[in-house]
Amino acid sequence: MGALVRALLLPLLAQWLLRAAPALAPAPFTLPLRVASATSPGAAPTPGPGPPAEPRADGLALALEPAGGAANFLAMVDNLQGDSGRGYYLEMLIGTPPQKLQILVDTGSSNFAVAGAPHSYIDSYFDAERSSTYRPKGFDVTVKYTQGSWTGLVGEDLVTIPKGFNRSFLVNVATIFESENFFLPGIKWNGILGLAYATLAKPSSSLETFFDSLVAQAKIPNVFSMQMCGAGLPVAGTGTNGGSLVLGGIEPTLYKGDIWYTPIKEEWYYQIEILKLEIGGQSLNLDCREYNADKAIVDSGTTLLRLPQKVFDAVVEAVARTSLLYIQPMMGAGLNYECYRFGISPSTNALVIGATVMEGFYVVFDRARKRVGFAASPCAEIAGAPVSEISGPFSTEDIASNCVPALPMNEPILWIVSYTLMSVCGIILLTLIILLLLPLRCQHLPRDPEVVNDESSLVRHRWK
Repeated sequence: MGALVRALLLPLLAQWLLRAAPALAPAPFTLPLRVASATSPGAAPTPGPGPPAEPRADGLALALEPAGGAANFLAMVDNLQGDSGRGYYLEMLIGTPPQKLQILVDTGSSNFAVAGAPHSYIDSYFDAERSSTYRPKGFDVTVKYTQGSWTGLVGEDLVTIPKGFNRSFLVNVATIFESENFFLPGIKWNGILGLAYATLAKPSSSLETFFDSLVAQAKIPNVFSMQMCGAGLPVAGTGTNGGSLVLGGIEPTLYKGDIWYTPIKEEWYYQIEILKLEIGGQSLNLDCREYNADKAIVDSGTTLLRLPQKVFDAVVEAVARTSLLYIQPMMGAGLNYECYRFGISPSTNALVIGATVMEGFYVVFDRARKRVGFAASPCAEIAGAPVSEISGPFSTEDIASNCVPALPMNEPILWIVSYTLMSVCGIILLTLIILLLLPLRCQHLPRDPEVVNDESSLVRHRWK
């Protein structure tokens, strides 16, 4: 691909710096991505008189209401609350009569689940018995995350999103009756909305996800976008930050400049391709496959920027060498001093662009065109100065044409392989048992003097 391949540069600026870099210094932390294409807000269609226009096939309907008036993107502005440390959540009404819950938005999983029983760390839960429209499906599901897990009963019910939609939708929902390290102290949500692909859905991909149901029933484009406005602000405390989840398109007031897109490499997580990583303008000079081992994903449900261990070690060494600090301000009860934490953590199985990084951008998940877009976010500023920026394109002549290692088999395939091997082993075992029993049945038959049945005779006859 050489120099003709374009790439996107996402420098993450002084948001996490205890000591600000000089104005002309290179960005302290950059994540180059391979570019798909760009679109400008100036190209947005403008609503005119007459009936609402049909949404565009590429999913970028912008501030235009889709046909039928099911969604209003402008009403979705500021429909999120939260912070990167505890997650961003959305208000939903579930059941008949409606029960109001706050639902964590997670682009790194695919199940929709709500608390179905009281818990010491949450203030409300969904009581399925009070809903006349709830229908159980008769099976349980268990979902495990990097931190925590839950088990719930799968059913279906009507769900309304007050800020953005004027009707209810019938969706699959799990009511959580058992959990471990899932609901944590200080959280303000009591459910989770997984917005990744159905491939990750539990117990299998045949369970239709919330967003797939919404696209089919609301007739909205297969795209959503997020803006999280906690950049540079404390990740704990009594207050919350705002944000927006636009389901079915993008809202031009939520970003500045162009949206730069990078391809989705595999439709399970939102897996993208990281080309290299720079600290203080200096590349880490690792094989680009190290950055994508065994995947690189965009996940709003993860707090920090998580790096594969080898990459993390190289980053720590580079940070120490350049005297740059990638940190976040913290707040805690009873603390009368400023506290900070390192905004990067090691990972055993992925590079994860979590909420800490996403807060610097307006992020578009364009499933219709299999790409993820990044644009500068107006709310990612401190004292009027932007904490992140996007630049490019630049040459990728020195980068491999494919930085994504071969994917390991996902769980459904592993189950199929396991059952196949078990069946083959069972057939072989049954055959051996039959062969062992046959001589016992045949030993009382009259012996043919011409039949050779002792091992020494077999050897002698073979060599005659």
